[in-house]
Amino acid sequence: MNKFLKVTLCYVMCFIFLLMMPMKAVAAPEVDAPSYILMEASTGKVICEENAQERRSPASITKIMTLLVIFDHLGTGRVNLDSEVMTSAYAKSMGGSQVFLEEGEVQTLETIIKCIAVASGNDASVAAAEYIAGSEAEFVKLMNQRAEEMGLTDTHFEDCCGLSDSDDHYTSAKDVALMSRELVTKYPQILDYTKIWMEDIIHVTNQGTSNFTLSSTNKLLKMYEWTTGLKTGSTSKALYCLSATASKDNIDLIAVVMGSPTNKSRFQDAMTLLNYGYSVSAMYEDANEDKLPSVPVKGGILDELPIVYKEPFRYLDIAGSNLAGIEKTISLPEEVRAPVKRGDAIGEAVYKLNGQRIGSVSILADVTIDKAEYKDYLVKVWKLFCRL
Repeated sequence: MNKFLKVTLCYVMCFIFLLMMPMKAVAAPEVDAPSYILMEASTGKVICEENAQERRSPASITKIMTLLVIFDHLGTGRVNLDSEVMTSAYAKSMGGSQVFLEEGEVQTLETIIKCIAVASGNDASVAAAEYIAGSEAEFVKLMNQRAEEMGLTDTHFEDCCGLSDSDDHYTSAKDVALMSRELVTKYPQILDYTKIWMEDIIHVTNQGTSNFTLSSTNKLLKMYEWTTGLKTGSTSKALYCLSATASKDNIDLIAVVMGSPTNKSRFQDAMTLLNYGYSVSAMYEDANEDKLPSVPVKGGILDELPIVYKEPFRYLDIAGSNLAGIEKTISLPEEVRAPVKRGDAIGEAVYKLNGQRIGSVSILADVTIDKAEYKDYLVKVWKLFCRL
């Protein structure tokens, strides 16, 4: 073999070797906050974290749960955005961040939500709590009940606005991300309020009428173009906290930082996390709009069961995988036995990447089929006879 061929072969072998080497991972983000987490909202996948289950004082990011409980009640129909909320003397007395509601002042619940979501009004938070539950104490019970239902084992609230310095008022970065995810995915309309930078409200009191400008405490709205929300918080005990949401390239991220040393660093930390997330993430989505075959029914008033997917499928990849290699397999029974209720799980669509299961979507009955009785069989026989 001549020298030219040897050199060429050497280059080819080196090239093949480089191709076979695993890609070097993007360096983990460097942030000042001692506790943080980065999560994708639609899938709940954690991209990176540090001390995310460490219990810490949350300050005003407490209000994420306050807003969640408010929207839960809006969903019942018992209250609505036009409901009138009256400010009590106790609500007016709240210190810290406030929108200067006066005792006896009436605002719509929607305005109160803006005061909480935009300006982090402690007075507005207590006014809403009293309106919904009768007192702040009863509302806090609802907050803790909601946290328990969600499995937030590192969370306990003592008030609805985060002013408390009690050691019994705590949460973790992970739990904040989970309650943030619940809020923005179940009630995406909250983002209509958390995207507001400035907006005027009108105070109508015994002293007359005046305008007041709500100014967002979330400076990311001006610092990071993909920001959609969500909530800031700071006290001498909690230091500087932030749950930041952003949306880019069909990927919705939640970055939570707790205990940042300065106001500026918490926003920088959040941007660092979000940029990292978007640099390593790719989303696979199957809308599941293809038509599924019906399933034979045994012993029912109908012989065929129409079925549907429960939901679309989304998978977040952070390993640089070739998502074109994802395979989908439909798993269905040969038949089902009546009775069947609409919404019953009948089968599933299973997704695999490189032979490994990465998720599934349930396939549900699209109608209710009762068990056939004697008269139903007579009708079936008659219909069959008529076709002859």
